[in-house]
Amino acid sequence: MFKKILIANRGEIALRVIRTCREMGIKTVAVYSTADQDSLHVRFADEAVCIGPAPSSESYLKMVNIIAAAEITNADAIHPGYGFLSENARFSKLCQDHDIKFIGATPEMINRMGDKANAKSTMIAAGVPCVPGSEGVIEDFETCEKVALETGYPVMLKASAGGGGKGMRAVWKAEDLRDAWDSARHESKAAFGNDDMYMEKLIEEPRHIEIQIVGDAYGKACHLSERDCSVQRRHQKLTEETPSPFMTDELREAMGNAAVAAAEYIKYEGAGTVEFLVDKHRNFYFMEMNTRIQVEHPITEEVVDYDLIREQIMVAAGIPISGKNYFPKLHSIECRINAEDPFAGFRPAPGKITSFHAPGGHGVRLDTHVYAGYTIPPNYDSMIAKLICTAQTRDEAINKMKRALDEFIIEGIKTTIPFHRQLMDHPDYVAGNYTTKFMEDFVIEKTI
Repeated sequence: MFKKILIANRGEIALRVIRTCREMGIKTVAVYSTADQDSLHVRFADEAVCIGPAPSSESYLKMVNIIAAAEITNADAIHPGYGFLSENARFSKLCQDHDIKFIGATPEMINRMGDKANAKSTMIAAGVPCVPGSEGVIEDFETCEKVALETGYPVMLKASAGGGGKGMRAVWKAEDLRDAWDSARHESKAAFGNDDMYMEKLIEEPRHIEIQIVGDAYGKACHLSERDCSVQRRHQKLTEETPSPFMTDELREAMGNAAVAAAEYIKYEGAGTVEFLVDKHRNFYFMEMNTRIQVEHPITEEVVDYDLIREQIMVAAGIPISGKNYFPKLHSIECRINAEDPFAGFRPAPGKITSFHAPGGHGVRLDTHVYAGYTIPPNYDSMIAKLICTAQTRDEAINKMKRALDEFIIEGIKTTIPFHRQLMDHPDYVAGNYTTKFMEDFVIEKTI
């Protein structure tokens, strides 16, 4: 087992990893930018190293600084959390080169699954259902026209190196294809330095459902059932739940088996998710694979009583998994609390928190790194907390979330708490009747 782990991240996920490490008797090293010197992850780690100024490009993305921090503190492993360098093949390789265990996917695995067109080809070979469309990168516009006709409109153009909705265009008729092709490639080139495109059939009324998997170094994998991530705004998740209200036992088993087959086919090591689009007829199609821990992992932990961070560390240390699949015993919902103004188009709202009161009670979990007096820097993602409520049934979990949101007090800045409180009362959400298009028609009512 590792003696000391450096957490190459910040905020609540860094604190989350530190907590499990302490329970396992493993020393921790926090890294931080000058903007994060007062963050709780810095306070609770055994050691802390400043790795640069506020911009992430000069701190949390500065590989040489992080490796240097690991070496001067004698850390024998690095946990990347999510975001930043968690799916960076070069960083994973750099850790290998310096005899530091990267608690995540290998460089080869990240390269194989990080490129979406390549990942799709791999999944087809593994026998996992995939959305009809191009078999790989589309070479030119003439090929694009041909694939669109063969696939059938509507289609979705996607950036092969994409993420966060950039480089994506829905095309409903042939005469709009040229403009979509040009604008998607231009956006992808600007965002990722790569304008490779591929095409898929546009799935109407889709749900975004992901399967949590864990694989070990011996080729064995298991799944921990699903999470429904369909409530999104501009392809950014707002809330998640497990089990999905749309699932049936048969669909859960089929999707779980497909995810395990995918993981074992590529001999995946570590925690990850296989993400699917599910249409209104409950046909499911592979979308992408995330080779890291997910923001929403706590709801899975709550319904199957399983510490995913601990399992990541155990697998990285060479300990085999049981191979047992897990199914939800309870119902859990997560609301992402962001420092944003939901009444002004979710505009970021960094600043100083003047008052903070955390909700509590049975079945309520709060993952956060902020507190009264803490100043939220403008340099990073706006998520400041994750509120997780777990109960015997979905209705009970919703009612618990309402109560917890009412108790949750953050003053001095704007947050998304009012939005989530309205969401928990929305009749379609309460009925479990939502898709990835849900937020397009959601009207946030201004409260006094």
